[in-house]
Amino acid sequence: MLGPFEVRTDDGVPADVPGARLRGLLIALALEPGRVVPKATLVDWIWGEHPPADAANALQRLVSRLRKVLPEGSVEGTNSGYRLLVEPDSVDAVRFERLVGQGRLRDALALWRGAAMQDVGLQDSAAFDAAVTRLEGLRLTALEDRFDAEIPGANAVAELTDLVAAHPVRERLVAALMRALAASGRDTDALLLYQRTRETLAETLGVDPSPELSAVHLALLRGELGRREDDRKSNLRAELTSYVGKEADISAVRELVTGHRLTTVIGPGGSGKTRLATEAARTLLGDLPEAWLVELAAVGANSDVAHATLSALGGRDPLIGDAPDAEPADRVVAAIREREMLLILDNCEHVIESAAAFAHRLLGECGRLRILATSREPLGITGEALWPVAPLTLPAPDADPAEIESSPAVRLLRDRAGAVRSDLRMDARTLATMAHMCRALDGMPLAIELAAARLRTMSLEQLADRLDDRFRMLTGGSRTALPRHRTLRAVIDWSWELLTDAERAVLRRLSVFSGGASLEAAEQVCAGGGVEAGEVLELLTALTEKSLVVTKDDRYRMLGTIKEYAEQRLAEADEAERTRLAHLAYFTELAETADPHLRRTEQLEWLARIEAEHDNVTAAMRGALAAADAQAAMRLAAASGWYWWLGGHKAEGSELIMAATKVPGEVSDEAKTIVYAFVSSFLTSGMADERHAEEWIRTAHEINQRVRSSHPAPKLMAALERVLRDPDALLDVWDEFRADEDPWVRALATMHLGRTRVVLGHSGREAEEYLETALDEFRALGERWGISLTLSTLADRIATRGEFAVACEYYEQAIAVVTEVGAVEDVVHLRSRQAQLYWLAGDLDSCAAAVADAERAAEGISWANALADLALAKAELARWRGDAAEARRQVGVAEELLGAEAQEHYVRALTQNLLGYLTEDLAGAREHRVAALRSVTEAGHALGIAQVLVGIADLALRHGEYEQAARLLGASAVVRGLPDSSQPDVARIERAVRDHLGEPRFAVATGEGARTDWQELAAATLAR
Repeated sequence: MLGPFEVRTDDGVPADVPGARLRGLLIALALEPGRVVPKATLVDWIWGEHPPADAANALQRLVSRLRKVLPEGSVEGTNSGYRLLVEPDSVDAVRFERLVGQGRLRDALALWRGAAMQDVGLQDSAAFDAAVTRLEGLRLTALEDRFDAEIPGANAVAELTDLVAAHPVRERLVAALMRALAASGRDTDALLLYQRTRETLAETLGVDPSPELSAVHLALLRGELGRREDDRKSNLRAELTSYVGKEADISAVRELVTGHRLTTVIGPGGSGKTRLATEAARTLLGDLPEAWLVELAAVGANSDVAHATLSALGGRDPLIGDAPDAEPADRVVAAIREREMLLILDNCEHVIESAAAFAHRLLGECGRLRILATSREPLGITGEALWPVAPLTLPAPDADPAEIESSPAVRLLRDRAGAVRSDLRMDARTLATMAHMCRALDGMPLAIELAAARLRTMSLEQLADRLDDRFRMLTGGSRTALPRHRTLRAVIDWSWELLTDAERAVLRRLSVFSGGASLEAAEQVCAGGGVEAGEVLELLTALTEKSLVVTKDDRYRMLGTIKEYAEQRLAEADEAERTRLAHLAYFTELAETADPHLRRTEQLEWLARIEAEHDNVTAAMRGALAAADAQAAMRLAAASGWYWWLGGHKAEGSELIMAATKVPGEVSDEAKTIVYAFVSSFLTSGMADERHAEEWIRTAHEINQRVRSSHPAPKLMAALERVLRDPDALLDVWDEFRADEDPWVRALATMHLGRTRVVLGHSGREAEEYLETALDEFRALGERWGISLTLSTLADRIATRGEFAVACEYYEQAIAVVTEVGAVEDVVHLRSRQAQLYWLAGDLDSCAAAVADAERAAEGISWANALADLALAKAELARWRGDAAEARRQVGVAEELLGAEAQEHYVRALTQNLLGYLTEDLAGAREHRVAALRSVTEAGHALGIAQVLVGIADLALRHGEYEQAARLLGASAVVRGLPDSSQPDVARIERAVRDHLGEPRFAVATGEGARTDWQELAAATLAR
């Protein structure tokens, strides 16, 4: 609450609490953590003097909304009120007050990120306004106490000037600013400040300055204020720029230095180690009498660290002891043996051995000494506390402009860019560009500052477009900076030169990985050329300690900047092709090993393993495609096809598989038959039929006749090929596979025996019995895709009988298992259909929730079939509730998504049938019905035919041909195999026809329709 309003769960994930009243409720509870806040108090907080008539119910509804956005169990209700079950220190305002009470002023003030509750916007609440005023008052008092305790120096002038401008009659702040100005030699400015303050006090309050402020004024006139001691207590320089985005790190490093005698700040070059160390040291000057910075960057690799320390301490005899002829280390020890001080050893990495030995001796002989070191690797001394410097936090990919603007990385870029460009407008587009730049630069402070310097001569967009050549672009560092900090490449060159040959080899080869590397993968790919596989772990450990590699979840990764540098070094070493082939070989073998396990009980385990390597598998495939290596590309496609299908990567998998088939060159028949089978599966998924992939199916079957692959994909092509030759053999084909040696193929065949009976319009329970058997078989295998597909087919079958609640539960189970494997495309389809069933059941809330879930799942995919499924489902729902305009819009969305595939027979039948309902003009409606009938007849899909016949019945009804409408309903039921209660149009048309014909005539007409050829009935209706 001490700044922009922010709520995070225990795992750091932001929780969105929308609306001023909901935020006001949470704040009221958070200010009393763990304690019951009376309901009357909460009503007063939220609505002030204008509560609603049903305030108690309104509060209860608000609490219910709050519970939905917070982790379960966070808000507890009692008879008298509500309480927030959190630890007091998890509320920044409460923690602030505790730290102030303990006298830990700097830690308390570090919690503030801006004005208290600045973006809550709760109107007409005196209690809320009072809380804000109280917190801001406490903050000012804490600031005054801090400046009184620390006696501010010149480095505090800017901060105090802003504070005094905002609060001109707070005399303690004025006194602090006067002392700070005097400390920086600006006595005249301090006197002028006193004069202005005296006038302001007289004009606004009618009083003279307090005795305390007058005393500061008198000390200034006597020359007693700001008098410097002959011996300085620190050599820390005043910085020229603000320190952005690392406030929490300062506090953390301060605590480490307070609790440990040796603390080392580690991180890659350009991450801001030196600045963090000096800023943290500055906060300790009030607690430690002295703080001295020893800059080791300019020291030669074989130089003595003690010499540099003597130089930093000033070289004066009183400081360095009475033995000027002694060894430098002895002189340092003699000088500081009894002194309480902080020594900052900066940039130790190139003198790591001598720095470690020197630090170890000093800490052993100087009992009141604390050392804060900065290095790209630890000093390696027992008792050493480490603080890894992470890159600046980046905005999330889906962050809104306010979140982008407040992210530390963008704040730094804005600050530095503002110094060289005054014309930058912080609109949404500019912020998005800045976020892109910061991500491209990994949030590294030096890289961001170098980029900002480039803005002197380039626009933001020009620079962002050229960051793919970052090492050439980012060369405009400060002339006063160390040479290795003037360009981005020089920063990394410095680290590269400190590596052994073996470390360099592993680092450059590691760059071939995308998304990091497991140890096993790194050992295979990075070995060779003098590096044994058994040595790779030790070398990776060394690179990690040198901050060039990071480890997370047992994987080795590099920041993008380091990776690009290493790729260039890999090319220079002429190892790029050899390393790519090693990478390709490893991930092809991994995919081949994983493939059969993805259809068994261990499916989740292997899916997680291959999912962790998704970026590597994709990179390996794209590398093979770029190299025009047909056999390698097809082999990897054959191994990865089922993973792409199963794991939620259908769009990417389809693209890569099709690309592999187009690479010219010799390819084994085994790889061809499997890949062609997957091509067929991708092409016939969703709304397309087997004829869409006829050539691929025939070719895959023809090749498999020669090789007899044991992979299930080519086997299934045999079934489809026979159906293409003999559509009447559909059931016989799947029955033959019931004896296959592969239990997954047997389960799939059983499922298709049931599914085919549904499609062919068979009545009775036989279809369901096959599906139930298949469900048992898939569950025995632990194969979730098969379970989900079977459950959803069963659900649709059950829904035709009107058992919508049971069908929705089946869909829920299907969604649960398919979510486990990450098949988000399937989730979109399943939720879309479930939403329709909820609507039919009359559960409109669950319908809306299912649509929302489908939309959320759709946000992360590009698979057109799934997105079109959602659009068509939303079109039907809109039509059912009478919103014709929205229904038409969604049909258009679906057609645009599908492109040329929108003209596929079944898709066209579906969309034309839907448009027939939406078209008010009868002639236009008839045209849509004709088009739908023509397309569905070509598709030969029984369920689709039944659906189109209902649409033609609607046309007959609109023409007043009630008996013909009844006949068409009877024909539709025969084609489907049983009456369909999941079609609301059937019930609507039937009611209307019964009302006009009466029960006897309706029964006669539907009987006639059941006995008449459906094509004749449809043609007769559409001919009128």
